Amino acid sequence: MATFSVPDQVPPVAEDCEKLRKAMQGLGTDEKAIISILAHRTARQRCSIRQIYVEKYGEDLFKELEKELSGDFLRAVLVWMPHPAERDAMLAKEATTSPKKSLEDYFVIMEIGCTRTSQELFQARQDYHDRYKRSLEEDVACCTSGDFRKLLVPLVTCYRYEPHDEALVDTALVNSEAKILHDKIFSDKDYSHEEIIRILTTRSKPHLRATLQNYNEQFGHPINKDLKTKPKDEYLALLRATIKCLTCPEKHFEKALRLSMKGLGTKEETLTRVVVTRAEVDMKPIMEQYQRKNNVPLVNDTKGDTSGDYLRMLLALIN
Repeated sequence: MATFSVPDQVPPVAEDCEKLRKAMQGLGTDEKAIISILAHRTARQRCSIRQIYVEKYGEDLFKELEKELSGDFLRAVLVWMPHPAERDAMLAKEATTSPKKSLEDYFVIMEIGCTRTSQELFQARQDYHDRYKRSLEEDVACCTSGDFRKLLVPLVTCYRYEPHDEALVDTALVNSEAKILHDKIFSDKDYSHEEIIRILTTRSKPHLRATLQNYNEQFGHPINKDLKTKPKDEYLALLRATIKCLTCPEKHFEKALRLSMKGLGTKEETLTRVVVTRAEVDMKPIMEQYQRKNNVPLVNDTKGDTSGDYLRMLLALIN
């Protein structure tokens, strides 16, 4: 489901390092050469390039790239380069230390908690601890409050059961928990009740998909409809996004991409984050969802809203 391409015959890592070194030497920078290498290597291959580069030249490739590149192109390259766990740690740190907390910062934390496997989330937390000498859950707790804290802290600390057979779902429990969600959300309007948090942060994703399908069948409408009673409520927006990320992430990321390019201006940080973090995972279904929702390919809208080396980097990851 990845969308970027890797050559059938990948050159030796040392050769990639030499080409990158040459692209950044002398007057000017060969950005196209940098894209042709880095945008067409897997996470493992990119990590090897970074390691061999410092061994050959005694310099950190990240710092060399920072000297030569700039703007949104630099941001895209630097977010793309690390191992996914390292990237998640970096993105989470930015979100937790942002001086003016926004819903977008909470989305970053939520996406990490909801769309990674239990092992990937554990690795991100471990990398965060090793890198910043603090725990991710501690920093999420410190940078949030109220309902946001009640939801986000357990999302980044959970270790969900991941069944090999999605058909193995407890039907009675699904029915019971669908009713619990309806009672707390529709009847009580208690959107941060501990039972809602418990279900969303502990149940397996197949169980949650079955529960929400049951919710629709029992009560005649989807759960997210009952969470739109206050359109401007940011916690409810985060709660709806959480449910989408846990059950159909392509819909969440399609919306994030659409809103990043809608209207005047472009939210490059959102556009970069979605493309870079999903290119190796599930960008293909996200692009298919984008086409269905907007009747236009994601590539076309990306071309209309970005330009230059930044555009070329994005296209290399989604073509």
